[in-house]
Amino acid sequence: MNDAPVVAIAGPTASGKSGLALEIAEALTGSIVNADSMQVYADLRILTARPTDDDEARVPHLLYGYRDAADMASAADWARDARAAIEDIRMAGRRPVVVGGTGLYLRALMEGIAEIPLISPDIRNAARARRAEIGAEAFHRELGERDPETAARLPVADSQRVLRAWEVHAGTGRSLSEWHRDPVPPSGLTFRVVVLAPLRDELYANCDSRFDAMLAMGALEEVRELADRAAQEGLDPALPIFKALGYPALSAHLQGALSLDAARAKSRQQTRNYAKRQMTWLRHQLPDEVPENTGKTPVLKLNNKNIPEILSFLS
Repeated sequence: MNDAPVVAIAGPTASGKSGLALEIAEALTGSIVNADSMQVYADLRILTARPTDDDEARVPHLLYGYRDAADMASAADWARDARAAIEDIRMAGRRPVVVGGTGLYLRALMEGIAEIPLISPDIRNAARARRAEIGAEAFHRELGERDPETAARLPVADSQRVLRAWEVHAGTGRSLSEWHRDPVPPSGLTFRVVVLAPLRDELYANCDSRFDAMLAMGALEEVRELADRAAQEGLDPALPIFKALGYPALSAHLQGALSLDAARAKSRQQTRNYAKRQMTWLRHQLPDEVPENTGKTPVLKLNNKNIPEILSFLS
């Protein structure tokens, strides 16, 4: 069991990855490791589509809801946690099943990622103060002077990543692009990757129906609770949790800026757009199929949950 490749299940949001991971983990005596950047947070359990209590009772689930909303978790942080979780799973005689749609997380685990030192809160606060002082466009130009490569690929409006690149340079004296050219490789892990890629119309319909189900289960109340906490504690609006699909529009509804119907429609569209971007990433990063005898990580891409075919591939 300790020598068996780690199972990685990838796919766009609402493709059925979590359900597939559960079936595979049960069949392989496995434990599931989360690779979704929003599901690491304890907040917004419904809105981020975390597994239910019943699901978690069926097989062990790790790295779900283990970080607070005030935490600015990075892909490198998660990769370290994931490697430790995989080791624990193997020590328990189980098969690790990593599942999620955050491409950067999967790449960090499978290919390695730069181990950027922690940036002090003072520098992070200085970055935000500087951006507020001179404006988003001037701040982006300033980043271009520090790290032209990263600035060239980031739009001005991507405040979270622009701020991150600025503060990394300020805190380490090296540009983010330099750090990314010096990744720390993973140690001794091999993978078999299953990619769920439903047909586009089916995927978009799943995005819409799942968001409606989230609303029915109480997603709006979750958003209200987090927004109230953010106001009381002065949480940084650039924190990742506030980028969760559906949060911006539902928060705008609670502030009276959007009707609930408009917030629903906007959130559905945001989710479909995100699914499209994920599909593009998967198409570029993971080919349709890579057989085992190529020497590369084996990949199986399907548009449906063909369990017998998947289990045969993973055996």
